[in-house]
Amino acid sequence: MAADSRPLHERVAPITPPPPPNVRALQARVRALKEARNAVILAHNYQVQEVQEVADFVGDSLGLSQQAAKTDKDLIVFCGVHFMAETAKILSPAKKVLLPDLEAGCSLAATITADDVRRWKAEFPDAVTVGYVNTSAAVKAELDYCCTSANALRIVNHIPKEREVLFLPDFFLGMYIKKETGRANMQVWQGECHVHAGISPQDIVKLKLSKPDAEFLVHPECGCGTNVMAMVASGAMPRTNTFFLSTEGMVRHAAESQAKEFIVATETGILPRMREQNPGKTFLAANERAVCQYMKRITLEKVLLSLERDQFEITVPPAIAAKARRAIDRMVAL
Repeated sequence: MAADSRPLHERVAPITPPPPPNVRALQARVRALKEARNAVILAHNYQVQEVQEVADFVGDSLGLSQQAAKTDKDLIVFCGVHFMAETAKILSPAKKVLLPDLEAGCSLAATITADDVRRWKAEFPDAVTVGYVNTSAAVKAELDYCCTSANALRIVNHIPKEREVLFLPDFFLGMYIKKETGRANMQVWQGECHVHAGISPQDIVKLKLSKPDAEFLVHPECGCGTNVMAMVASGAMPRTNTFFLSTEGMVRHAAESQAKEFIVATETGILPRMREQNPGKTFLAANERAVCQYMKRITLEKVLLSLERDQFEITVPPAIAAKARRAIDRMVAL
């Protein structure tokens, strides 16, 4: 059978969860059980709105894991994807961490394994490895530094200019950092998020032409990211209203900006939160089809079952957790 040559974002089968029969009733049951179990519920920005509404904290993956580490609750229910729950476990080893659906994976994290990293490091034995937080615990254990989209530039700039840098796994974020730093000695892994890869420069140009006064908020992971950088540099897109931001950076910027209209280039799950927090402002998706089917595997029913049945617990072998924690701690120290 011939291999499927289509791009990854076109090969991911859509998963549409059935609508809950009674959202408010389910949310009430989740909240009651959360209190009874002394649990904290964390929801990523890309989760469906009814799940975000029952969460104690909504945010990006690392921020949520840091919230988990601060809580005095015994149980963490992480409404996100697998690598996020692993990170929460690494930062909160004494707490039980549950992921409501074990099939909630990540197409970006799946593009690289720990064996891949070891082979890559063998090719460049003197290089410093920097890995995006969207990676498995086993991959983090092979890194010198972990990073987020918000601090990747700062971390790479911290590394001496003469040292080779291996950046993984996101190609678009890596190329953005490489262009910003001007480092010729930076190798970038060819990984992509199937959702962000599907947001094209054509999407942006079309919207910007129709909404010239709108501020443009772009996640550096997006397939349009490096192209937009070039458009800004050439003057084809105004520098004054184009912003490269993490997901939490987008939320903060929207609240602080005086602009009334925004084009948002990331997964569409963030839009309801931005609209709720900013009445009177308009938020447009750069691509309405930018929906992570893995994130949408988490439903209210699955959150309830996770609390009722204590399923599904995420564990990380202590030796791997200790090495991965080192890379995370080095990031936080900067």
